[in-house]
Amino acid sequence: MFSFFRKKPAPPATVHEVQQQPPASETDAVPADAGIAADVSFAADPAVLQHAPEPAPETESFESAPAPVAPVDAAPVDAAPRSWRDRLRNSGFARGLGAVFVRNPKLDDDLLDEIETCLLSADVGVAASTAVVAGLRTRMHKRQFADAGALLATLRAELIALLEPVALPLNIETGAKPFVVLTVGVNGVGKTTTIGKLARRYLDERKQVMLAAGDTFRAAAVEQLRTWGERNGVAVVAQGAGTGLGADPASVIFDALQSAKARAVDLLIADTAGRLHTQSGLMDELGKIKRVLAKLDPTAPHEVLQVIDGTTGQNAISQVRQFQKAAGVTGLVVTKLDGSAKGGVVFALAREFGLPIRFIGLGESLHDLRAFDPYAFVDALLPESFAR
Repeated sequence: MFSFFRKKPAPPATVHEVQQQPPASETDAVPADAGIAADVSFAADPAVLQHAPEPAPETESFESAPAPVAPVDAAPVDAAPRSWRDRLRNSGFARGLGAVFVRNPKLDDDLLDEIETCLLSADVGVAASTAVVAGLRTRMHKRQFADAGALLATLRAELIALLEPVALPLNIETGAKPFVVLTVGVNGVGKTTTIGKLARRYLDERKQVMLAAGDTFRAAAVEQLRTWGERNGVAVVAQGAGTGLGADPASVIFDALQSAKARAVDLLIADTAGRLHTQSGLMDELGKIKRVLAKLDPTAPHEVLQVIDGTTGQNAISQVRQFQKAAGVTGLVVTKLDGSAKGGVVFALAREFGLPIRFIGLGESLHDLRAFDPYAFVDALLPESFAR
């Protein structure tokens, strides 16, 4: 049973933590006493509303040991964000395509064969690569290109055409209050870091933001989210002051939604366990979270945002397919596209699913979580001398 505390003045940048009562069963029933105390106290110590935790229920685990907490100091604030080209120039796609036109600037079938090989090697996918190159080949044989530069200009237009339909920004101005974002994805894709950066983005837009630590299978994820909460000065709903391990994720996120409604929060971003898309039991938990949220708001979650690691290549396709089936993904974030990531998976995802690509990650800085811009993205991948 939750205790009630006298209300004290709330200092800025504190973290709000609540212990969740483990459910009596694995059904979708929400405990009768689930929820956050109506009168919440804050203190200088982030560990507020501490309760003696009950024994954690047995849960299906997919990690042998907790991973170390990733330091959020690795995400500095850039005074002047680096350009898209500067961030993407080392990608496998950009380097490969640039090399093709250096080796073979002559307009012929060999050039097209090399372009197709480059697209396939960059994880654009067989269907998209074949369609794009077939169109270029037809036009070349009809003598519609004056030189290789004209062909590359058409390639640019074709690549942008693949991405324009999915370049849809996330709109939280729908009248829902709070607007609930459920983030999903496998371990290691940068999901928790993406949540922290999203929180900062919307705080800068003067939105009230709350976070829910629903990844209760991994202590490091809870601690990392708490750290992001402290850094951004937003409330984080988690299980007590401990690791949060063993709490029922659906109950944690249910309580977060109750609290967000009570406080008239604009945006609630909920973390979930980094499930492997091949683990059906853990994937089923996502469906349970959605059903439990519907008890408070039939329209929640308003966005199911899947985070994809841009370095995983074609494996990203199977990940999205499985998460789409389990959770009804409505938007994508593709991270880690800076450095040596091939980058072509963005085109493969666009062609295969047509899901909105909301953001892409171009680095560690807070500014490097960018709203997806197909023109800037494609131009950064093309040889600079040909780009617009």
